Amino acid sequence: MGLNCGIVGLPNVGKSTLFNALTNAGAESANYPFCTIEPNKGIVTVPDQRLQEISARIKPKELIPTAIEFVDIAGLVKGASKGEGLGNQFLGNIKSTDAVVHVVRCFEDSDVVHVDGNVDPIRDIETIKTELMLADLESVDRKIEKNQRLVKGQDKHAQAQQEVLLLLKAHLEDFKMARSLELSKEQKALIRELFLITIKPYFYVCNVDEAQVQEDGPAVKAVKEYAQKEGAQAIKICGKLESEMAELGPEEKKEFLSDYGLELPGLELMARTAYDLLDLITYFTAGEKEVRAWTIHKGDLAPQAAGVIHSDFEKGFIKAEVYHYNDLVKHGTVAKLKEAGLYRLEGKDYLVKDGDVMLFKFNV
Repeated sequence: MGLNCGIVGLPNVGKSTLFNALTNAGAESANYPFCTIEPNKGIVTVPDQRLQEISARIKPKELIPTAIEFVDIAGLVKGASKGEGLGNQFLGNIKSTDAVVHVVRCFEDSDVVHVDGNVDPIRDIETIKTELMLADLESVDRKIEKNQRLVKGQDKHAQAQQEVLLLLKAHLEDFKMARSLELSKEQKALIRELFLITIKPYFYVCNVDEAQVQEDGPAVKAVKEYAQKEGAQAIKICGKLESEMAELGPEEKKEFLSDYGLELPGLELMARTAYDLLDLITYFTAGEKEVRAWTIHKGDLAPQAAGVIHSDFEKGFIKAEVYHYNDLVKHGTVAKLKEAGLYRLEGKDYLVKDGDVMLFKFNV
């Protein structure tokens, strides 16, 4: 299963610069709005040191990490939901993503114009939020109108759906994101077809200058406080440094991070945040041919985890041979794991843990 994140924000907040640094996909970056006409897509591998540690002990021919697709969506402006600045086209591109990354400008630079004249992160956040909510409200209103005839005809599905839609309409009109409305699993299923933007998991990226890399400035503090109030996460990345780092080799990158007092590159920080938001975990398969990372949902059982590799693995699941990454690192070899009784056979009810290394037995 793939992870897909849409990157949104006002023009000139550093979205495309950050996207380029993360993906090296070469999206055009220019000092004027709408330089990104088509959504730029880039697939990036997710850094995971555990892959290296497992391969040091298994000695495979190949390492295959998991990947995230980033979609750089052109800068939205006030009125985007009504088509301003090509807005409708770009809002449509967000609907297919799993999570939304909202890049907020927290740096001053007289050479990079701000679409509203000055840097004010909270105003900028609320401009984007308003457009996303208005876009969702339009989708909800259209569906309510379309459902009217079916509701009058006593269609049970339409009636149940209409109840949820009316709740959503009132919530969005109250300037609240759809995801903050408490809905049951069944109610969420009724509105899934709308692909609402504001119901998606959402986090903020404060794009800062080098001066704020180690210590938060007032703009970053304001964004983090705002995010905390709405139950969202906010992380800090310096797009300029990420661009420089993208040109470096692995060892140089480590040195670069150390020089700036950073623990993780921006890609890894964003990946971890997205995984956390979406309740995703990683398990591994390991053999002489390859060591590979696989992404699944927290709470998935062994057959579901097997199904990520191939649907036949899930259909014909018999059992899984399992050990954990931490135990492999501690004991050094699979043979020693077996001696310690840490190499197990698990059945259909096994709850897969982050860091499990698995070999599936199946029969179709």
